[in-house]
Amino acid sequence: MSRRGAARSVRPLVASVVVLPLLAGCAAPGEPPAETVMVTVTAPPPKPTPTPVVTTPPPVAEPEPAPAPAPVPNAPAPVYEPGPAYDNGPVPGANGPAETDGNGMPAMYTVVEGDSFFDIAQRFDLPQQQLLRMNPQIHDFGETVYIGDRINLDWQRVGLG
Repeated sequence: MSRRGAARSVRPLVASVVVLPLLAGCAAPGEPPAETVMVTVTAPPPKPTPTPVVTTPPPVAEPEPAPAPAPVPNAPAPVYEPGPAYDNGPVPGANGPAETDGNGMPAMYTVVEGDSFFDIAQRFDLPQQQLLRMNPQIHDFGETVYIGDRINLDWQRVGLG
């Protein structure tokens, strides 16, 4: 270690030895500690919150339900007699053109975009089952009809032939 390095480490030590005793005399004289005082506060007991009173309206007599019809087990399904188609005009789901026969009765229908078999049956006032029997070329119970499909509307004929 060089002389300069030794001198640098000794200077702070000397300064602290000289300055600290001088500062010790600057402190204020000691004061007696403060007295501890105990205070007891008594509060009145809390008042209980009153329980809310719920008033219930008097019961209202409900009307007697209508008696249910007696079940008929294995009752046959209603029978729809086949009949001619009547054009009720274009409706959403059945907007295609209808061809008529010589008497002005609908004979054929051509499926257009957006048509459904159910709506076609509704337009021509035919039960869906009757329209399916009249058109065996329609598969999947009428779930899939395609643009350009021709549907027979003549109730006295089966199929397109």
